[in-house]
Parts: sequence; structure tokens; C-alpha cells
Amino acid sequence: MHDDRKLVEARLERVLRERIRPAVHPLTTPLAVEIWSTPGEPVPVAEGLAAPTRPIAPGTPWGTPWGTSWFKVTGTVPAEWAGRTVEAILDLGFTPRTPGFQCEGLVHAPDGTPVKGLHPRNNYVGVGSPVSGGERIHWRIEAASNPDLDASGVPFQPTPMGDKATAGDAPQYVLGEMRLAVFDETVWNLVMDLEVLGELMAELPVDGARRWEILRAVGRALDAVDLQDVNGTAQAARDELAGVLAAPAVPAAHRISAVGHAHIDSAWLWPLRETVRKVARTASNMTQLIEEEPEFIFAMSQAQQFAWIKEHRPEVYARVKTAVADGRFVPVGGMWVESDTNMPGSEAMARQFVHGKRFFLEEFGIESDEAWLPDTFGFAAGLPQIIKAAGSKRLLTQKISWSRTNTFPHHTFFWEGIDGTRIFTHFPPVDSYNCEMAGHQLAHAARNFKEKGVATRSLAPTGYGDGGGGTTREMVAKAARMRSLEGAAAVEWETPAAFFTKAEAEYPNPPVWVGELYLELHRATLTSQAQTKRGNRRSESLLYEAELWAATATVRVGFRYPYEELDRIWKTVLLHQFHDILPGSSIAWVHREARETYARLAAELEAIIADAQRALAGDPSGDTELVFNSAPHNRRSVPARGATSQAMDGDGVTPVPRDGGGYVLDNGLLRVEIDGRGLVVSAYDRVGDREAIAPGQAANLLQLHPDFPNQWDAWDVDAFYRNVGSDLTEAADVRVDGAAVRVERVFGRSKTVQLLSVPAAAKRLDIDTEVDWHETEKFLKLAFPLDAKADRYASETQFGHVYRPTHQNTSWEWAKFEACNHRFVHIEEPGWGVALVNDATYGHDVTRAVRTGADAGTTTTVRASLLRAPRYPDPETDQGVHRFHHALAPGATIGDAVREGHRANLPERRITGTAEAVAPLVAVDNDAVVVSAVKLADDRSGDLVVRLYEAHGGRARAIVRIDGFAIERAAPTDLLERPLPDAEPQTHADGGLVLALRPFQMVTLRLPRS
Repeated sequence: MHDDRKLVEARLERVLRERIRPAVHPLTTPLAVEIWSTPGEPVPVAEGLAAPTRPIAPGTPWGTPWGTSWFKVTGTVPAEWAGRTVEAILDLGFTPRTPGFQCEGLVHAPDGTPVKGLHPRNNYVGVGSPVSGGERIHWRIEAASNPDLDASGVPFQPTPMGDKATAGDAPQYVLGEMRLAVFDETVWNLVMDLEVLGELMAELPVDGARRWEILRAVGRALDAVDLQDVNGTAQAARDELAGVLAAPAVPAAHRISAVGHAHIDSAWLWPLRETVRKVARTASNMTQLIEEEPEFIFAMSQAQQFAWIKEHRPEVYARVKTAVADGRFVPVGGMWVESDTNMPGSEAMARQFVHGKRFFLEEFGIESDEAWLPDTFGFAAGLPQIIKAAGSKRLLTQKISWSRTNTFPHHTFFWEGIDGTRIFTHFPPVDSYNCEMAGHQLAHAARNFKEKGVATRSLAPTGYGDGGGGTTREMVAKAARMRSLEGAAAVEWETPAAFFTKAEAEYPNPPVWVGELYLELHRATLTSQAQTKRGNRRSESLLYEAELWAATATVRVGFRYPYEELDRIWKTVLLHQFHDILPGSSIAWVHREARETYARLAAELEAIIADAQRALAGDPSGDTELVFNSAPHNRRSVPARGATSQAMDGDGVTPVPRDGGGYVLDNGLLRVEIDGRGLVVSAYDRVGDREAIAPGQAANLLQLHPDFPNQWDAWDVDAFYRNVGSDLTEAADVRVDGAAVRVERVFGRSKTVQLLSVPAAAKRLDIDTEVDWHETEKFLKLAFPLDAKADRYASETQFGHVYRPTHQNTSWEWAKFEACNHRFVHIEEPGWGVALVNDATYGHDVTRAVRTGADAGTTTTVRASLLRAPRYPDPETDQGVHRFHHALAPGATIGDAVREGHRANLPERRITGTAEAVAPLVAVDNDAVVVSAVKLADDRSGDLVVRLYEAHGGRARAIVRIDGFAIERAAPTDLLERPLPDAEPQTHADGGLVLALRPFQMVTLRLPRS
């Protein structure tokens, strides 16, 4: 037989495009349209419904950037359409771009009831099936003219459209046609048949019989279609396809659990307020699709987004609750938002699950077993323990498929964290969290699945996401045809829980991946938008302090514990840890609002802390100055989590001139030499008799690199940035400033001022850096070349630290050229180490080099990442003044690093009163055991909750004592403060609690107050 395959395939493409798809709506009639545009921010629905409107015709520009317009749409169904299925096609001026990145709308009935969301792939609203004829149409559409930041077609171009303040007022869209149309379901089904078979055919081997069988059936179907009467001949064409569509999948076919989904970024290329509306539009569509399609299952994560619907669109929320009760609209993930997991601190990561799971339990009576993080930019090694402690046991992610250097070796596996906790994890081989049920996607999933031969199942999150939209009726129709179809993966709508249960049952012993799930991409998110990152770190520290001192004051003096305030503030901080806010990858509007929000929260938390400490300090007319120590370790004479009238570290030592220029800071423990350039050329550990700075090199060295990645400007820093760089060694001024050495530098259009000091009784060099930053596409680092040979180094992460290699033996190690730390990085040779601690930075790199010459020693260089200047999506990223605190601690053990890290983030506080001291409410006798939270139970029972963990990476025994009430019993709990089945801790003879902890083990204790 002659080979006419390409001829038939080309025929299919054209006939579908030009004849069959247009015949889905064979009859149309225009609707009358009027418009009213809000003068400012979105208005309540009642105001939008009542606003005066004016006529607007198709082809008319409308919609200022980030504006809202209300369209009034009216019309009458023609009487001759009686008995037909009719729907409205409402085109706001959609472009070919995917949903979520352009104009969107929500259709309302005249009484304000939400009807359906509109986007370019879902622009119809049902009128009746069948209609009687003469029905009156009257709808109001709340339409958002959100600008398309990539409308030019060239991605990652700087644009002023990312903030309403700079976007201008030029109309963004041109109104399309609004019309009523007869919907021919037979033709629509023919389109679905042909699309599924055409997409499947393209994925099958050319030399396989199944491909040719489908090709011949498609050819016969096209022959059966009268192109002048598609509607009258569509069923005949469908009949020709029935046989190939009925051929069942082979027994060995890959099985795909389809889960309706709309991964909606809580903020990204739109502000938070727009996400509130995106979620309502998507939920409206998904609840309607659930009513229309009996097999369809939709899953939605992020408790914050449910809370937004509840607050802003209660009518939509009522429909959601009904669908949840029916098991069709599934809350998943158990987190407040789909947060970044690298940068949030220990408690913040725990509270993501606390607040998320509690919301789902209280609102729906549902507890999700799955952590659901398809788009998060890599996963910290402490996360498995947190997931388990929250009462969950599974994780779904997708983003690791974006790694550019190494291909992750598993799709279903156990992920083991730093404490040994293992979580059953799935990484969908479809390589998308926006699956459209396209043939090429499902074929890729089957081919790509790395567990072939031992497992058969994968999951496909199906629907338009990022900017929202969700699953469409076309996706559901395609899935129905592929439920069992020869040559294709077998598709079934299932809940995430059902998928995981089946996947675990068929694959009980999957491979194990130990340590962080590092994303080999988006590394610059650890640095972009430095003020957002500082706001997050400061908020986490202030929340810890507020809970600690409020709980202490409540137990001791009857202070009113601020439950409502803390709950609200925690949720706001958690929201801003979303994986496009904290990472710095959102538009200018988002980060402008974040800065304002963090400042407001800081003021509230400072007030709570001050009020609680004032209550503990006694009469303010007293003249005793109390020093409060919030840190989890004693500071000289001030106990951890307590207060005394004793001074703490004291002032810094006075700088003295150095031979050859510069100054020397020497407190008898540490001798630091600063040369005439303001660079640290010696940091001598007098106790360890050891120099920290590599010979002939200088620390506190600011280094500037060009930074223009190949794509994803705010997200990425590419390895080639290191090829070119300059050391900022020239100083405009080096002089004594009190007990510090002041160093001023000017470069480009920017300026830095540093204060270097050594405390009187501590073995560390404090470095306070202020940068007035006005560079573009540059990367600023702060370097410390250390005389230490270390094959690995430690970075703090949630509830412990993770080790990374300093070498680049393999591509896996080379790819980690930028990594995350929390409060410290620690380098160690056996018996001696150095810590670099910080109060607000996360990104860093560590490299090693062997020196030449007689020395032949190893230099290990630690560099903290300070600032970047990408221009997309915020063209003014990080412009302005920034402040950073770092401390270099030569001779530090890992325990010293932990201690110094907390000191840098929890400075002392002083209040005058009548009290001589405040004893710690909670005391622990082992510095290796760190208390991460002291608070009252969330259920307002008055019980005390204490969370602690082993921080050094070894086994630890500790006695926990409570000073304020007798311990009658202590219940180990999960993160939601629910008792665990484990035995209670042993009570010590003096009434304390004896704990024996594994390396990095985290424990939560609930202590009822009698």
C-alpha cells in the first residue's frame, strides 16, 4: 500500500481547524453589551451591579492596567432555537496566550450570584439544554484588565506594568464578540474524538499496526464528513471512529490518576488582591464542572485560598463546601500556602502545616495526608520530619523536573530527611502541574516513568494553573476517551489519597533519596528582593519573642495572651512565604506591599513584646534595668528565655592603629587586623592558637559580578556569572567610629558603609553593612577566604543543619554552586572550625582551592550573597538602602554556630522596672537541645506548649524544667498539639522532664497548667 500517512494527518489538521471546530456553534446571534469601569480598586459586587453603564461595541478598546470593568450583557434566545442546546460565547478580548496571564471575568446573575468564570479557554456560559426559545439573558461580568507582562512575545523584558503606580492608563484589551450560540454536542464530540485519536496517533510508532489502524479510521471519518453540512454528517463520522475508540488499553498500559487542578500562585505576575478574584473564578468553574461531569475530581491546595473565598465570595464558598462534602472538591496539601521550603525557619515551616491543616479540619472535617507542593523551588532536608509531625505522610512535587544539569533518578521514592524520617514521595512523570490531557503529555508520562517494571501508576494534575482557570470540559472529555484506549496510558479521575494508597500498595519498598531535594535552577531566589527576605526573618524572630514573653507573662502575672493577634500575624507571615513572594520573583506591586506589611507587623509584634516584658518587669517607675534574653542559650549571666539586671556582652574593644595602616581589634580571645583598605587580613583565634584567614588573602571582601542569566531574571543565576568579577578593595574612608572601624566604599552608582567591631568578651568579629544599591544586573557577594581544609560544610536548615560538599567531584555537586542557609554556615577541620552567621541573608556559596608554594594548604572560601539587580519582573529590584549583619566566629564548633546564629537574630532587650530578674519559664540543661517555641496552646485551654529539637546532629539527653507551675503530666504531641500515642517523658526527681533525643529530632510537649 502506498504511504499516505502525512497526507491524512495534514488533512485532519486543516479540516478540524477550518470546518469541524467552527461547526460546533452553527447558529449565533449578538448580545447587547454595556460597560462601566471602576475609577480605582475593585468595588463590592452590589456597587458593580448598580453602577451606570454605557454601550460598547465589539472592537472597542477597554481596560486600564489592573483596572476593573463591569459589563452588562443582555439578549433574547431566538424562538426558532427551541429544543436546541444554547450557550453564550463571551469574548472579553482574549489573546492566544494561556489563561491566567491576561484579562479574566466572573459572570454574575442579576442578583449578584456568581455564575461562571471566563478565560480564553473557557469562555462559554450555558443558557439551556434544551431551550424553549424567548429566554431573556441578563448578566453582569466583573472583568479584570490585568496586563500581560509578556505581551510582546519576548519573555523576561523589563516592564513598568508590574505596579499600578507605573503602568499608565492605556487600554489593554479590545472587546471581542458577545453572542448567543447553538451548541452542537455531536460536532463537539467529533472534535474530541478526532483530537484524541490524532494526538495518540502522533505518539505511536510509525511501523506499528495501531497507528495505521487509527489513521485509516480517521481517513474514513473525514470522508464521511460533508464539509458543506458538517452538522448533518458529524454522527456518521463518529460512527467510523467508534471501533478504534473502543479498543481497550493493553494490560501493561501505564495508569494515570488524573486530578483536576489549578495551581494558582497566591501572588506572582499579579498582586495578592487579584489572586482573591482568580480563586473565586476558578472555584466557580470547578464546582460547575463537578455538577456536569459525574466522574470529575478537583483538588485545591492552600488553605489561604479557601479562606479568601470564604471571606470574599461566600456564595462560591457554599458551593465549594457542598462539593467537598461530596468528596469531589478535595482540599489537599495541608499548608496555609504552597510556600518556599528553603528559606522559612523551623517554626514558620511547622506553622504552615498547623494553620493549613487546622483550617481544613475546622471547615471541612478533613485531614490531608499529602503535602502538595508542585511548583516550589526545591526542598530543604528538614521538611520530612515536619510533614510527619503534622500528621501527614506523603509529598507530591513537580518542579524538580526543571533541573538543568542532572535528571532526578526516581518518580516514586522515599525521601529521607536529616533526622531519618522518610516520606513517600511522588514526582509526576508528566512533567507538568498544568496537564491538559494532551496526547503528547500522557505519552511522555508513560515513557518517562522511571519505575517501569516495578510500579505502574503516576499522577497528572490536570487543568490550567499559575494564573488559574482549572480543568475544562475538553480535558474531561479527553480523559473519558482514554479511560481504556489501546496505545494510550489508562486514565482515571481519582483523589490524591486514592492515588497514593494504590501507589504505596504496589510499590512498598521504593528507592530512598537522602537529604535535600535541590532544584538545579532558580538559585537566585535565595537573594532577590532582599527587603522581603529581611522582613520574613525579622517577622519570624519577633513572633518567637512575642509568643515566648506573652506566655511567660500570662503564666507569671496573668497577662492577656494575644491569641487573635498572633493567629492573624502568623497567617500573614505565612502568606508572604508563598513561593513567588519570599523568593523575590513577583512583580513590583507584590514586593512594595510586602515591605509595607512587614513594617506594620513588626510594629504590632514589638508592641506585644514590650507589653509582656513590661508586665514582667514590674512597676515602670522602678530604676532596675532588666536585660531580656530571648535566645535559646545563656548569654553570660543572663539565662536563656529569662532576664536579669546584669549587662551582657558589653561594648566592643577600642580599635588601635596597625603597623602599615589600618587598625587592630583585640579582646584577648580574638585578634583582628584590618588593613588600610578596610579588609580583614587576620582573624587570629588566641584560644585555639590558629589563624582563620588564608595566607595572603583578605576577608570582608565585597565582590561584584555581572548577573544576566539566560532566562528567568529574578529567579536564576547561571554558573557563568563567576567567570567575571571585581574585588571592591578601594576604600573611600577607613577610620575609627566609637568601638568600631568604619569602612566606606563607592563603586558604580552605589555606596557601602561597614562597621567592624569585636565585643569585649566574645570570640567573634561583627560586621554591619549598609549598602545604598543602584546597580543593574549585578550580583554583590561578601567573601571570607578561610585557612581550613574541609570536604564538607554545614548550613542551618529547619530543625538542624545539612551538610554539602565543598568539592565538585560530580555534576550533582557542581550544580549546587549557590545554596541556602538560615542563620549560619559552618566550616570545620577536626578540632577547629569557623562560623559565618547572618541576620537576613540566605544565599551563599562555598569553594575550595589548594594554594601553591611551600604552604600548599587549602583555602575554603565562604561567600554570603547580599544583593542582585534583575529587571524582570520588577525592573527596580532592590534599588535603595539595605542593611546586613554578619559575624565571623573563628574557633567555633557547630554548637557555637548555633548559639551565635540565634544571638545575631535575637538581640537583647532592656526595660526598666522593679523586678530584679525574670526566671525562664522553660529551662533546658543541654545547649544541644534548642527550644524553638514557647507558647500557649492554640485551643485556648491555657496549656503550655514547648517545642524543642536536637541541634548539633548527635544524640542528646536533656532535662526540661518549668518554673511557674507544677508538671502533673506532659503529653508529646504532633504539631497541631494533639497527643501522640508515644509514652510520656520520664519525670526527673526534681520534677523536670527527661528527654532522650536522636540527632535532629524535634519534639513538641504539651503541659497542662493546674
